[in-house]
Amino acid sequence: MKLNTKFLKTDLLSGMVVFLVALPLCLGIAVASGAPPFAGIITGVIGGIVVGFLSNSNVSVSGPAAGLIAIVLAAITDLGYEPFLVAVIIAGAIQLGLGLVKAGGISSYFPTSVIEGMLAAIGIIIIKKELPHAIGYDKEHEGDFFSYELLKEDKGFFTEIIHSFNYAHLGAIFVTIVSLIILIAFMKVPALKKIKAVPGALIVVVAGVVINEIFKATGSSLVISQEHLVTLPTASNFSEFVGQFHTPDLSAFSNPNTWVVGVTIAIVASIETLLCLEAGDKMDPMKRFSSANAELRAQGIGNMLAGLIGGLPMTSVIVRTSANVNAGARTKLSAIAHGVFLLLAVVIIPGLLNKIPMACLAAILIMIGLRLASPKVFVHMWHTGKHQFIPFIVTVVAVVLTDLLKGVGIGLAVSIFFILRGNMKLAYFFKKEKHHEGETIHIDLAQEVSFLNKAAIKQTLAHLPKNSKVIIDAANTVYIDYDVLELIRDFLNFGSRDKNIAVTLRNFKPAYKMEDAVHVHSKQD
Repeated sequence: MKLNTKFLKTDLLSGMVVFLVALPLCLGIAVASGAPPFAGIITGVIGGIVVGFLSNSNVSVSGPAAGLIAIVLAAITDLGYEPFLVAVIIAGAIQLGLGLVKAGGISSYFPTSVIEGMLAAIGIIIIKKELPHAIGYDKEHEGDFFSYELLKEDKGFFTEIIHSFNYAHLGAIFVTIVSLIILIAFMKVPALKKIKAVPGALIVVVAGVVINEIFKATGSSLVISQEHLVTLPTASNFSEFVGQFHTPDLSAFSNPNTWVVGVTIAIVASIETLLCLEAGDKMDPMKRFSSANAELRAQGIGNMLAGLIGGLPMTSVIVRTSANVNAGARTKLSAIAHGVFLLLAVVIIPGLLNKIPMACLAAILIMIGLRLASPKVFVHMWHTGKHQFIPFIVTVVAVVLTDLLKGVGIGLAVSIFFILRGNMKLAYFFKKEKHHEGETIHIDLAQEVSFLNKAAIKQTLAHLPKNSKVIIDAANTVYIDYDVLELIRDFLNFGSRDKNIAVTLRNFKPAYKMEDAVHVHSKQD
């Protein structure tokens, strides 16, 4: 596949920013999942290089998924790590199969209001989860940072934030403030906005390292200790490096539980990937469309490879994708570059990266969260009308209070309700809004009348006044569902007799055979 190098410089810099965000994300998700930290790095590298190359998306970035943490943790506990890797291979094979049979088309049915709500909710969750780290509080130094996973339970939405202020660290707060000032300056100051060669996020990381090194050199009490810095696995020689890889226990293929885990991962990972792919396309400044089937095939191959060498299951990740778009990415080269940078980092400079304060990266993610959950988004959705705003706000609340899949499911249910309501209303048009006995009532059927409209038409016919004249006109109709035709026939034969209603049918196609109805005064124009 030929790669577009038109935006090479911008994509490489974007890949660097995503790499800085992805590094602690890979480590945190791995530890939270009960896996070796290096497993997260493996998945990040494969998600960047392999999936990035095979994917049809220009901005989506893949890696270990926070939404799979609960499933992976339970599976590793039940099966063991090497047998679990077999489940990852099975999940990948299923995803590859889904892509080959073109099952990815389901993503086209995700309503915009639900996708927007999911993005805003993730923005809120990112901010909520990163605020404690921005002030230097990390109760689980190796796993909690960036653990914005939507399945995690706590005592309340704001509990951790409030509690974290008891352990605030002035050095971390100072680094966070400086980082935010730099990021805002790169967004607002015209002279800095024109600088494309060096993104603000990269300056933030360099500034954070320099500030903390100054604290160390001067013996300041503001020094940020190692537990609040990035923690990357290090190997002193090649043998130790190779020893961090794991191979699957192939005998687990005969265990039914392994297949259950594999199918579960495949379903959840595919849904999350398709949701994030749709969201990524909406954020793409060039408004390009990605192939959902190609993405499923790429994810399937990526997961199979991850299972073979000891990695975690992956999905398209909205946090990385958001960081990628915000950093100026234009093609898939940025995703591939971030994978290459991850690989080089663990091989060449793990010690240098372990000097990066987590507060810097928390500041970067907080700004991403603010963009995703911007008040402008809520105002825009409000102005689109209640049929869009209500599913949007329900999705936001549901995702924040439950988890990604449950929240999106609730949002979809509400959105479908409004769609069905809209279809019912569009099934027909009254010429008059008020009807009295003796009046002539015109019911003009819409272009498409499906079984979804049956209930609304049934209610309308049931409430027609006695002794009235009703004209049902199908002049503008291309298709009428069989169930609706049967409903009209039953009304002609029985319902209209009871109320002494004279019914006239107009412009019904001969194929509908409405002339078979008994009690009808019809004119087929």
